[in-house]
Amino acid sequence: MTSLADHPIDVAERQLFWRRFREHRLALFSGVLLVIIAMLALLAPLIESAMGIDATRVDLFNQYALPNATHWLGTDEAGRDVFLRLLYGGRISLLVGLVAAFAAAIIGTTIGLLAGYYGGRLDAMLMRTTDGVIALPILPLLIVLAAVDLNKVGVPTAIAESEIVSLYRMMFIIAIVGWTTVARLVRSATLSVRSREFVRAAEAMGARPWRIMARHILPNVVSPIIVATTLSIGSIILLESVLSFLGLGIQPPTPSWGNMLTNAQELITRAPQLAVYPGLMIFVTVIAFNFLGDGLQDALDPRASRR
Repeated sequence: MTSLADHPIDVAERQLFWRRFREHRLALFSGVLLVIIAMLALLAPLIESAMGIDATRVDLFNQYALPNATHWLGTDEAGRDVFLRLLYGGRISLLVGLVAAFAAAIIGTTIGLLAGYYGGRLDAMLMRTTDGVIALPILPLLIVLAAVDLNKVGVPTAIAESEIVSLYRMMFIIAIVGWTTVARLVRSATLSVRSREFVRAAEAMGARPWRIMARHILPNVVSPIIVATTLSIGSIILLESVLSFLGLGIQPPTPSWGNMLTNAQELITRAPQLAVYPGLMIFVTVIAFNFLGDGLQDALDPRASRR
């Protein structure tokens, strides 16, 4: 049986990482805050059941109710509970951010590894493609892609008109344009790791390129991938919110923080709190992910200055 004593270096590295991360108080607080937000979003059905309220139930006789013992944050223009809709909206916004960020990280990591390991023409072609994607105006491009009629591009009508298709389309669109930062970071790190002795030894022993990249190079370039992915989650949540606010993202009745802002923009003078709550959740979540990314960068980078 393998004991911790068999891997003293790994244990020491984990302890050093945790100690450096704890020194970044804002990152530690942000991590705890994000866990709380995620847990509340995941437990939304249980919270809804415990409160005895249906989050989708329309009650026009209870519009714009102020916070009370039944509705903790009041109700919206349709008499629906704002607190529960924030939780369900958080599930969608966080899901889009996490899935799109991880999908973009997989694409970027693959491209960066191939470009850095093989070099030559493949490197030039992949990096020029990356530069081309970076040069594109992201927000207008996302707006155009989000506005495409799925019925006209061969998607079956049953799928194109389903309530959940906007969620999958949003994650796909953001993932195919959000991989460039990870690709450039992984390529740079791969170029550095490829020249080391253990990689040359693996090549001399006849190891196949895919095995070298997976077993020897990827574990040594995972730090920039983690940092870049964490930082991108906040940006993706912001993009989803912008597109939903413009009516091109997650479509009602599925709630997200972005389309909750859209519904509230016409009621800003009558019920400003309906815009404040989702706006505040977007702000807090994006800032928390940015602080978390900064803390991970300081903890994973041995050259980072101690705070």
